[in-house]
Amino acid sequence: MDEKLLEYARLLVRVGLNVQKGQRLVISSPVECAWFARMCAKEAYDIGCKEVVMNWHDDAMARMKYLQADEAIFDEVALWRRHFFNDYALEGAAYLAISASDPENFKGVDTGRIIRAQQASGKALKDFDRLQMCGGFPWCIASIPIPSWAKTVFPEAGEDEAMAQLWDAIFKAVRITGDGKAVERWEEHLANLRERLEKLNAMKLKSLHYTNSLGTDLTVELPEGHIWEAGNDVTLSGQEYIANIPTEEIFTAPLKTGVNGVVYSAMPLVNDGAIIDKFRFVVKDGKIVECTAEKGETELKGAISVDEGASYFGEVALVPYDSPISNQKILFYNTLFDENAACHIAFGEAYPCIEGGQKMTKEELKAHGLNDSITHVDFMIGTADLKIVGLTADGQEVDIFVDGNFAI
Repeated sequence: MDEKLLEYARLLVRVGLNVQKGQRLVISSPVECAWFARMCAKEAYDIGCKEVVMNWHDDAMARMKYLQADEAIFDEVALWRRHFFNDYALEGAAYLAISASDPENFKGVDTGRIIRAQQASGKALKDFDRLQMCGGFPWCIASIPIPSWAKTVFPEAGEDEAMAQLWDAIFKAVRITGDGKAVERWEEHLANLRERLEKLNAMKLKSLHYTNSLGTDLTVELPEGHIWEAGNDVTLSGQEYIANIPTEEIFTAPLKTGVNGVVYSAMPLVNDGAIIDKFRFVVKDGKIVECTAEKGETELKGAISVDEGASYFGEVALVPYDSPISNQKILFYNTLFDENAACHIAFGEAYPCIEGGQKMTKEELKAHGLNDSITHVDFMIGTADLKIVGLTADGQEVDIFVDGNFAI
């Protein structure tokens, strides 16, 4: 276990973030994960990191705040917090987010308070959000178990056993076995993703048509000059990084006004401390015009109303049903893992997946048909029978997915 943990910390710092000598590292972590955050900090210092700065958070304190804090708090963002995120982003510091929380931490919380806090944060942290989306600094999201999360994933197990099972599942997902060869496996994995995205980019697709037995019948137009991306990325300064560990996806941005039809969720979505399940969107000219859910409908309607762009789409991602995460047959209740077990799309902000997009302004990206929002929420739509048909620039139909997996 010690060898696996050390290998994991090294993978995140040296490959996920590719921290450079003299670069500052910001780690955002739950207090319960402090011991692992320290392991990552040591790895960073060992390779010459300038300084490691911590941003601690806590499920219990966050829940107390949303339930009991003064009403005015949710429309404010402290000046120090604005400077903390925006200034380090402008500096080009590396950013590691350790994602681990109780999936239902905000159950019973007033959704309006959560939306107002998101809106205030979106206005205050514009520099951070803009630079994160366009490659202004290297960032990586990863996870380790905490008891409340582990018990949600494995409810029949005792706490210790649930933690052990979740650790095992995470190590499998991030290709760590304890033999010290995780980096080699990741290099091979990234090479495979690049090979497939090059095929997709060569096709110059105009649209994608999704259908499955759940009832999804969705057409997604792609903007002219769109590009597919996957796995590792490169900052504006040329520093390679991997934004998500694990990652199985190949993704691009849809045309904001070019999404039409109906789409059904294939897996539950955990968003803002609430579980949303069995939901459906009706989409017309890119906008979600109807939204229903068997569980969490109020929270879902709140999520798509954070701002005008929240009811439009910003990402389409292709993930084979046959993958290291999906094959474990585990519902992680954590989007970092669940989105890499199935094809997904996201409502909200679009990644600048267009030729020259990293260097474009918000207005230029919007002029190319990309969506703008302060939110970005992935939800899973892939199933074992998902079919995706692509339409090429010369009018040919090409099978992209058949029976849930790539056909190219």
